[in-house]
Amino acid sequence: MIERNEGLGRMRATDIKMNAAKACFILAVAASACPTASFGQALDSAQARTTDLFARDRSVAVLDRPHPEYEALGTSIGTFSVFPRLQLDNENSDNVFAVETGPVSDWAFHARPSATVNSNWSRHQLNAYVRGDFIRNEKYHSENANNWSVGGTGRVDVLRDFNIALGTDYIKAIEPRTSSNTAVSARDPIKYDQAQAYLSTSRIVGHTKLTVRADVQSYDYKDGADLNGNVIDQDARDRINSSLQGRVDYALSPATAIFVAGTGNKRNYDTGTVTTPSRDSTGYELLTGVNFELGAVVRGEVAVGYISQSFDNAAYNDIHGFGSRTQVEWFPTELTTVTATASRAIEDAGVIGAGGYLSTDFGLSVDHELLRNVILSASLKHANDDYNGIDREDNRTEFGLGGNYLVNRNLGLTVRYYRTKQSSDGTSSGPSYTVNRVTLSLTTQF
Repeated sequence: MIERNEGLGRMRATDIKMNAAKACFILAVAASACPTASFGQALDSAQARTTDLFARDRSVAVLDRPHPEYEALGTSIGTFSVFPRLQLDNENSDNVFAVETGPVSDWAFHARPSATVNSNWSRHQLNAYVRGDFIRNEKYHSENANNWSVGGTGRVDVLRDFNIALGTDYIKAIEPRTSSNTAVSARDPIKYDQAQAYLSTSRIVGHTKLTVRADVQSYDYKDGADLNGNVIDQDARDRINSSLQGRVDYALSPATAIFVAGTGNKRNYDTGTVTTPSRDSTGYELLTGVNFELGAVVRGEVAVGYISQSFDNAAYNDIHGFGSRTQVEWFPTELTTVTATASRAIEDAGVIGAGGYLSTDFGLSVDHELLRNVILSASLKHANDDYNGIDREDNRTEFGLGGNYLVNRNLGLTVRYYRTKQSSDGTSSGPSYTVNRVTLSLTTQF
């Protein structure tokens, strides 16, 4: 598994989300936490479960299905469980620098130690993690890196249907060569630090669910150098992004809810340059949609609406238009999960002269449990990035195939193949390239 390998380096502003760790030993999945989950409760002597109008749990996705006989037991320390883990990757890339002409290949070895701590309380929750990704290349040592991150999440259950959640993490990493925003001429990968935090609250009153969430993200990019030793200034990318979201869901039935959500954001950049004036901006996103579950066959959320971003500097045109955030899961059988995603959002640009870009993404993935301990996966994603302030449009297609073999509760094997193809058009076009990567992973949990 690659635990957000792209996410550590590929800074498309809101791609990095707060995640809490799980103990599940399914190597293909990075565990995610939902801070606004609701909770069931036994109410009468027969222990009948209260109907949760917002639960969507009649089916369990293949990658979320528990496998007790293959899950690490962890170590108990008081009321906490600790799960140490080590993942070793051997990866081959046929285009290390993501270039159009003269591609070169290399082998890269990744050592990914991590540890997760989870509380075992009957109410409330506290999780923490630390992860590393130490990369060493066989030939091109300029691509070596020491990436790491640390963070945690917590939840306070004020009432049965009222909770407060918070989380924070700190990331120190490099941008991969395939990142659209990275400096193409850099001798070494661009390094950056990221700190982020969120606070959210959720309350259910009758058929209505109210959610409020605040986020703040800080990015600090380190200057690079080209092959001649000239400095590549990255200060114009340093920024603090903040956002506040309010959402109201109304349950029409135990399986269907409609909602409206509004998010306002402010993006403050530390500085600007002659070629790239300050990108300070404010924006908003207004969405409405439906959250549903059709029996045990289909569930998901479809949201559409309007997005807008206004820049303080007249050098950049405002960006606005149709917005969407959609995910639908289909369960043709209990052993197969098909997931479709779509989104349209305004992202921060790291390219000289660009204020931001309008990103339109479509994705489709299939996960199948061939055997109890063998899981096969395939994914396809297409993204279109239309830049503001310069004449550039990128189209990127990513395809992946893989399989997980769970040997026992302490050992697992993963094989992955990824193909990334990008074409860039316009007078300020970026690189066009094709990269094929094959990864063999060995994971041990203690």
